[in-house]
Amino acid sequence: MIKKTAILIALLCSMSNLSYADYTNDLSTLFLENKAVICGINIRSFNSKDTNQNGFIDAGEENGTFINAIDRLDELKDLGINTIHLLPVTPTGMLKALGTAGSLYAISDFENINEQMIDQNSNLSPKEQVKKFVDECHKRNIRVIFDLPSCGSYDLFLKHPELFVKDEKQLSIVPSDWTDVRLFNTGTKYNLNVDVLNAHFKFIDMVISLGGDGIRADVATIKPGDFWEVLISHAKDKDPQFMFLAEASDSWREPPSVYSEFTPYNMLLKAGFDGYYGSFFNLKEWNGEDLINHIKFNDKLLKSYKNPKSAILSFTTHDELSPVILHGEDYSVLIAWLEAVLPYNPYIIDGFQTGDDYFYPLANTKAEHSFTDDDYYFVHRGKLDIFNLSRKPGGNSQKIYENLKQAYQFRNENIELITKGNFIPLKVKNKNLFAFSISDKNNKIIVLGNLDFENGNNKVKIKDNKSNKHYKFEIIHGNDNIKINKKHIETSLEPGEIKVLKFSKEAKGSKDIKG
Repeated sequence: MIKKTAILIALLCSMSNLSYADYTNDLSTLFLENKAVICGINIRSFNSKDTNQNGFIDAGEENGTFINAIDRLDELKDLGINTIHLLPVTPTGMLKALGTAGSLYAISDFENINEQMIDQNSNLSPKEQVKKFVDECHKRNIRVIFDLPSCGSYDLFLKHPELFVKDEKQLSIVPSDWTDVRLFNTGTKYNLNVDVLNAHFKFIDMVISLGGDGIRADVATIKPGDFWEVLISHAKDKDPQFMFLAEASDSWREPPSVYSEFTPYNMLLKAGFDGYYGSFFNLKEWNGEDLINHIKFNDKLLKSYKNPKSAILSFTTHDELSPVILHGEDYSVLIAWLEAVLPYNPYIIDGFQTGDDYFYPLANTKAEHSFTDDDYYFVHRGKLDIFNLSRKPGGNSQKIYENLKQAYQFRNENIELITKGNFIPLKVKNKNLFAFSISDKNNKIIVLGNLDFENGNNKVKIKDNKSNKHYKFEIIHGNDNIKINKKHIETSLEPGEIKVLKFSKEAKGSKDIKG
């Protein structure tokens, strides 16, 4: 009986690990086919327990860890997320720091895990805890991208000055206004700094050993293309599906320091990156014509390479102000549906889905306790906190959550049409408006939107000769104030409104187009 019980337990354990055992990294292919749906998370706050609700984690409260983060994975999967972008998980600098826990991007060690993200009550080692988290992601068919910071902390400079650029007085270089970090000396083309390269090799090797599926390279533009070519080749030799995403934009024109290299986005793609950010984060400043032009720009750019390339829809990242601060819930809803219908990889930062304004009541006030030499809760107002042990991203907008979930579900149900269909901009007279269609032989999606957040009732009339009597149509999102005949689509758009229509030859329960 004991023997049978032992066999049964072993069998159950084997079955519980079956999903991970069967998992094979496919992230590069998924990304290049525009099928990655990505959520950026900060482990330090992802599932923290701020019981007194002051915005930060005090003594006796539980900060986010890799172990308690597992409890939220089903929530992300249910939303439609299939890829997680982990903001940096490496140890942070404690000297000349920003915030009471140190900036996630002030890396002090390439080979270890930030102890602030570790469950001290677990019997697992720090790296075993990370691996358990990654395993649990993979069991849910969620891929994991690790963030590679672009600069080093002052602590690391003191320990390994050979890794850094120095001025004529042998002082470290502070790039731009990033006062808590120092600029790495990666070398130049044909003369790379082997010490810096080896440090990055160690990071990549660690990520692969933990089961990671790719990296996001922070400010990739400040390292030479040759540096990335060597690093990418190193990783791809170990795992051909290991994905590389460059934080780079076509709108970035100069480096953050005169001492810094500057490799533009197109050269980074040439160096081997699978994709880049684009400039979708500038939507807050664009009119409809700007949006369409950027889509056309990317379509031409990404098809110009011998090997496939793609981009993320970087409307909302940890560097961007919360959309609800900029234009309220409607702006977030507009972003959600653009994420669903555009032929690139959707990306959100945790908290977007519920309308978090990233307000922290004690922000920029003196703290009773600090892990760093900064006694203040330094934060970027309106942005996800990356400097302190802070509350879990939240918000109370059911409207945004339901729209994002519906939008991602619609994308998943129409993924081949959206990613492989023919994208056609549609003419509108008002520059604040945008309109486009995506079509194949039997189906078509038409999207109409208004980027004017002050003026509504903007009438739009779209010429669309192919919406004929052989098609049915469904209003996927938006009100039914739409007139459709054989040649035109007419409607009006409120401030920040977006409408999504689907035309199909076999759309059950849909309306006939009137002649």
